[in-house]
Amino acid sequence: MLVYDLDLPVLSELLKSWGEPAYRAKQIWQGLYQQFYNSPSQFTNLPKSLREKMANELDFACIEPAHDLDSSDGQTRKTLFKLRDGYVIETVLMRYDKRRTLCISSQAGCAMGCVFCATGQMGFKRHLSSGEIVAQVMYYARALHEQKQTVTNVVLMGMGEPFHNYENTMAAIDRLNDADGYNFGARRFTISTVGLVPAIKRFADEKRQVNLAISLHAAHDDLRLNMMPINKKYNIEEVLETCRYYVAQTGRRITFEWALINGVNDTPEEARKLAGRLKGLLCHVNAIPLNPTKGYEGRATTHERGIKFKEALEQAGIPCTIRMRRGIDIAAGCGQLAGSF
Repeated sequence: MLVYDLDLPVLSELLKSWGEPAYRAKQIWQGLYQQFYNSPSQFTNLPKSLREKMANELDFACIEPAHDLDSSDGQTRKTLFKLRDGYVIETVLMRYDKRRTLCISSQAGCAMGCVFCATGQMGFKRHLSSGEIVAQVMYYARALHEQKQTVTNVVLMGMGEPFHNYENTMAAIDRLNDADGYNFGARRFTISTVGLVPAIKRFADEKRQVNLAISLHAAHDDLRLNMMPINKKYNIEEVLETCRYYVAQTGRRITFEWALINGVNDTPEEARKLAGRLKGLLCHVNAIPLNPTKGYEGRATTHERGIKFKEALEQAGIPCTIRMRRGIDIAAGCGQLAGSF
C-alpha cells in the first residue's frame, strides 16, 4: 500500500485497524509532509513496533530516481523516475531567481497525441495514482529542504493530460494542499490541459483556486487539428466557450499556452486571429518557442518573429508573455528523456 495514496482520514482508519491511538495518524502525516520523512525508521517519535508495521505494510518508495540531468546553466534539473511496474515518468525542477518551480507528471505517456510533444509521441501507458503524483513533489521538497530552499510553484505540465486523470490529479492536489500537512497553497498550482471540455466544466463548477492553463497553439481549427488530434472532439470554439464559462463561474483568469513554431503559428496574422477569438475573455497568453523533439520536424520561432507575435497580440488588447525555454540542452521538454529510455 503506497503511503502517499492515503489521505488523513484513510490513514486514521488504517491506524485504528492496527490498534493504534488516533493521534498516531497525525504524527505520521506531519512526519511525511512537514519533516519530509521517506522511511519508517525516521519516525523516531513512534514506537518501534509501529515503525516495523509501517515498513511491512506501507510503500514509501513508489518512485525511484533512475537518472538525473542538469542543464549547463545549473538552473534546471530533470529527474527520470522508475515506477514499481517499470514504466518511467519525468519531473523537472526549474529555478527562477527566488522561485523554485516543479513541473510534474500525471500519467506515464499520454493519450492526446499532440504531434509536437515527445510524450504524445510515446503514446499512453497508464494513469499515475494520486500518491505517485504526490511523491514527485515530496522528492523535490525533501531535496530543496536540505538546501534550505522550498518549492514555490507546481505545474502539472509534465507527462500526461491531468484532466484525463482527473480524480487522481485532484486528490493529489488536495493532499498537498492540506493545512495539517504540506500546506501548499492552491493558487501555487497550475493545471495544463489540451482542452477536455467536460473536465473544464467540472473544474469550473468546483470553483477551485488552482490556476488553469489551456494548450491552444492555433487560432483556427484546421491548423489545430493538424497539431492536436483532440481538436476533432472539442474544437476551438467549444473550448473557448467552456473557458468563458470557467471565468464566469470563478472570476479567475485563464492562461493560454502557445508553442511558437517557426512559420506555422508565429505570424502577426495568426496573433490577430487569436486576439479576435479571445476578445472579452479574462486571459493571458504564455508563448514559448517550441521545444524540439525527434518526432516532429517543426522548429522553434526566432526571437524576432516571437516579438512580432507578442506585439500583434498586445496591440489587439491581449496580454502576452514570451517565456524562456529551459533545459533545452538536457531535453527538458516533457517526455524527451523518458522517450529515450
